Amino acid sequence: MMEKTSRIYVAGHRGLVGSALVRKLKELGYMNLISRTHAELDLTRQRDVEDFFDKERPEHVFLAAAKVGGILANNTYPAEFIYSNITVQSNVIHSSYLFGVKKLLFLGSSCIYPRDCPQPMKEEYLLSGYLEPTNEPYAIAKIAGIKMCQSYNRQYGTNFISVMPTNLYGPNDNFDLTTSHVLPALIRKVHEAKSNNKPYVEVWGTGNPKREFLYVNDLADACVFLMKNYNEGAIINIGTGKDIAIKELAEMIKDIVGFEGKIAWDTSKPDGMPRKLLDISKLSSLGWKAKTGFEGGIKKTYEWFKENFHVLT
Repeated sequence: MMEKTSRIYVAGHRGLVGSALVRKLKELGYMNLISRTHAELDLTRQRDVEDFFDKERPEHVFLAAAKVGGILANNTYPAEFIYSNITVQSNVIHSSYLFGVKKLLFLGSSCIYPRDCPQPMKEEYLLSGYLEPTNEPYAIAKIAGIKMCQSYNRQYGTNFISVMPTNLYGPNDNFDLTTSHVLPALIRKVHEAKSNNKPYVEVWGTGNPKREFLYVNDLADACVFLMKNYNEGAIINIGTGKDIAIKELAEMIKDIVGFEGKIAWDTSKPDGMPRKLLDISKLSSLGWKAKTGFEGGIKKTYEWFKENFHVLT
């Protein structure tokens, strides 16, 4: 059981997910939090990770450290995505076993599911078909992490759980146009178009794919809930159960930003998976559901972006 005094390590505490987890844990009164910046601890270095675990002896671990990005980043840096993610998660999971961590929560991704997966995507569809080629190295790394957690549970009796969040957004998102996901990229593109009085914004693809989005504070709430209430090796989806076409998303962001120009779709660029909607019936049956409305979440994210835009550029 995770007590208020438990030693809790949040790996990747500066990222979108990790920073939300830290905020949520502090809000709930968990004050014995352990974190390290990349400069203080390189999670790709096995000896350094083992030394850290040996010294700090965390009791609970949230493994939110990962190299992430959208279609462009996945296409451009496939070797970095597969190497970095497999190495980081292997080191943290193995050290958690070696040094007696009571429970670990590994954050996967909805891209682990096959490209042409039936919708909504149930947990049991994992490994039932071919992956989406544009993010295959990242997906394979995440699948390896899931299987590693399950294998350690089976062989060593550990309590390592794996959660599959849908597309995330919110404060501390990545707004770099070469490596960001679709929602923060749209916020930045539309904001800059408005600021520079441009007549249109160019967006990749057709706008037809549908995506599900979850506000990152809701994800953090779900992760803490599952750390307390879920002890199965089987993966569990985290989402809202609703999706939206990218075209509709672009129009919604346009309205929130107040941009009066047009959206121009570059159909020569890839769309990625046609649809990604998670089946969240397993999580719902445990009594959890998302609290943040989509439009409200985008407004909060845009406000954060405007306040921090000078820092990001």
